[in-house]
Amino acid sequence: MTLLDAFDLYNILFLDIETVPGKPDFEELSEEMQELWGAKCRAIMRRPASEEIEYDEMAELYRTRAGIYSEFGKIVCISVGILARNPDNGEPLLRLKSFTNHVEAALLDDFCELLKKRFDNPDKFALCGHNIKEFDVPYICRRMLLNQIAFPRILDIAGKKPWETKHLVDTMEMWKFGDIKNYTSLRLLAAIFDFPSPKDDMDGSDVAGVYWEERDLERIATYCEKDVLATVQLFLKMKRLPILTEGQVVSVR
Repeated sequence: MTLLDAFDLYNILFLDIETVPGKPDFEELSEEMQELWGAKCRAIMRRPASEEIEYDEMAELYRTRAGIYSEFGKIVCISVGILARNPDNGEPLLRLKSFTNHVEAALLDDFCELLKKRFDNPDKFALCGHNIKEFDVPYICRRMLLNQIAFPRILDIAGKKPWETKHLVDTMEMWKFGDIKNYTSLRLLAAIFDFPSPKDDMDGSDVAGVYWEERDLERIATYCEKDVLATVQLFLKMKRLPILTEGQVVSVR
């Protein structure tokens, strides 16, 4: 049995997250956090300790990059999708739902409630995303810990061996085929597999601006759900199954 066959198609929760810097501007950080971000900037920019990093450089890098680091960012949207059988024709039907909130703890509480009620058993259910093992799941878990939220069983993975986390299904890992050097974006895979790109409105670099300048959680949720849909389409391609049509996708807001 391969990883792709390890879980029933209808017992997989597909997900994607959107993250932003924890503060709208670098200057709003405490002095200590500014100093710690400066150390992070040095690592990001690969600057030697002897070379000064200008304040404006740190501020600009905070605006564009802080959101991808769980210590300096926060989650503003978690979108999920689950496949079910259409009772009318038996075909797959994808239901999409987004959890958004300006208060991160409330967002995470709602998401965890879903996991506890519907996806509590990691031997039966799986979580699937693109680069989920390197980004989405670690980010969610770290932010849960910082918000002092108890882990649902399916996310209680700290210290677990690889065979104990087989319920984390990563489409990027599937595409690697063991190539540890390779990173392939969801957008590129959408292009070569010939299904619609999730990046038709904005991309990840735009999310922070849309959030802090426009406070538009609805737009971010729409964008995030497109990533979830693209992940589902990629997963179906990897299973050599037909991708979904527009009529097979429903967003529940």
